Amino acid sequence: MIKLKIKSGDIVRVIAGDHKGTEGKVLRVDREKNKAIVEGANLVSKHTKPSAKNPQGGIVKKEAPIHISNLSLIDPKTKEATKTGSKIEGDKKVRFAKKSNQVL
Repeated sequence: MIKLKIKSGDIVRVIAGDHKGTEGKVLRVDREKNKAIVEGANLVSKHTKPSAKNPQGGIVKKEAPIHISNLSLIDPKTKEATKTGSKIEGDKKVRFAKKSNQVL
């Protein structure tokens, strides 16, 4: 298993695939499969039967997982793709954006 630099709550940009250029917030990360679900990216259509929860049924759009290698973290200051680093501030280990040196 590789070390993941992207965590839930991060703002990322899709850098490869059909949804290239789409930005969104990471909702969930699957460490076993190295995939993440990004809000508003990689939407797929799912056909659903009518049920008590959804009495109408029909076609529902939902987010599908994207491989971590196709995502790039967005620097909150410059709004550009950046790499991350880690450093110790006080007693805590924090992540920072390498372009702007801002703590994430």
